[in-house]
Amino acid sequence: MSHPAFRPFLVVSATLVALLCVQGDAHAELGGVQPASSASASKTLLNGALRMRTLTDSGNTTLNEYATNTGEIVAYAWEGPTMPDLRELLGRYADSYQTGVAAASADGNLHASRVARPDVIVESGGPMRGYMGRAWLPAALPPGVSPADFQ
Repeated sequence: MSHPAFRPFLVVSATLVALLCVQGDAHAELGGVQPASSASASKTLLNGALRMRTLTDSGNTTLNEYATNTGEIVAYAWEGPTMPDLRELLGRYADSYQTGVAAASADGNLHASRVARPDVIVESGGPMRGYMGRAWLPAALPPGVSPADFQ
């Protein structure tokens, strides 16, 4: 491997590994803390009540991550060709969401759904390759912030 012909391969391989590591650690989860390194990449909204940072997941879906000024992630909104990994986004709230999904599935329509639990609310829908939705923690929203702010 010390042959000069392998050096470009090693450089490209090392770069790809570094990019994959960054991609895999692109966001936290609801209730978690937005990485400190992302504060400079985020946009301040609603007179400083929220910070929003935009990410793209592995399915090429755009995720807007909303955090309070202390860094707590209180919401996500998404739009794109694939559904994001809700278990990953919801983190410790995923089981509560799944309980709500089980109750909502009785009506047979999960193409457009709203699962409202005391701790987490998830709205999702759209046709294939045109998914959109949002998830938020109702008790964690700062004063003056409403779900309409998550787009």
